[in-house]
Amino acid sequence: MSYFARLFNLMVEVMLPLSMLVAAGALWPRVFRDAPVDVMRTQLNRLVLYLFYPCILFAVAASTPITPALLSVPLLVGIGSLASGLVLYWLLYRSPLGRGLEDTTRAILVVGGMFGNTFNIGVPVLAFFYGPEAMRYAVFNDMLMTMPVLWSLGVWICTRLGTHRHEMGGPSVVKVILTMPPIWAFVAGFVVQQLGLTYQPLVTATRFIGQATIPVILFVLGMTIPWNKLTPKPEILAVSGVKLLVTPLVVWGIGMVFFSPMEEAQYAAVVEAATPGMVTALLLADRFRLDHGAAALLIGWSTILFWLTLPLAMALGLIR
Repeated sequence: MSYFARLFNLMVEVMLPLSMLVAAGALWPRVFRDAPVDVMRTQLNRLVLYLFYPCILFAVAASTPITPALLSVPLLVGIGSLASGLVLYWLLYRSPLGRGLEDTTRAILVVGGMFGNTFNIGVPVLAFFYGPEAMRYAVFNDMLMTMPVLWSLGVWICTRLGTHRHEMGGPSVVKVILTMPPIWAFVAGFVVQQLGLTYQPLVTATRFIGQATIPVILFVLGMTIPWNKLTPKPEILAVSGVKLLVTPLVVWGIGMVFFSPMEEAQYAAVVEAATPGMVTALLLADRFRLDHGAAALLIGWSTILFWLTLPLAMALGLIR
């Protein structure tokens, strides 16, 4: 299949439905002006956190054997995230680009540029290239790389570089992590699979429930992006460029060096690295009193630009 034929299929199968879901979230408050946007956003996020996302994590973990190829995905994406973090630190703290920015802005942009929306946007793209079972790459990357690194190094950046506080009020980070249903659902699925106790009807049932995760989160994403305030600020565009171009290039380069010839799992890692900024950056901004507006702008611009950088990555052969 030619590049343009594949790109057209990608636009119809992936870009179109994802864009429609985000657009629906953006238009909902304008069409239904009586809609309580903040309440809807909060409740839908809770529904995902406590029901939909745990179900899909359990289903995938319970039915996926652990292989070296699978583990190479969080390894490669983690290296790419750390590399992009170093680049972003230099750009925002040591170069003229960050001059005049508040530390609360610089810190959240560093964190937001390190971690991508690897599940909600990554999964549809992975499924297009490698089939429905490629969801396992996103799940294991989220659980083995994004979650631990975000809530350790990411929190350190927020507190030490952003607020310059060693302790914050409210519950501890460890307590927050241990009370997250997705983590326990993944662990339960992993234990079931390792013990050979996988019960396929239960896997099918939880997978069915979990299918609502991506549509709901993309709808919420559309409600979250500040569409009327999408000013193309230099620092926002620069961080988006690092996230969408530099990170996948680093992952691809490392994959070529250590896993040559690259196989499906390594190319899946490039897809994961190429995803736009994750919505969790807003949660961190609120939790640690950082620049919420900058986080929202980064999510908005990186999501929009993703539809341009993804075809570019395909054309360059970074994704196959």
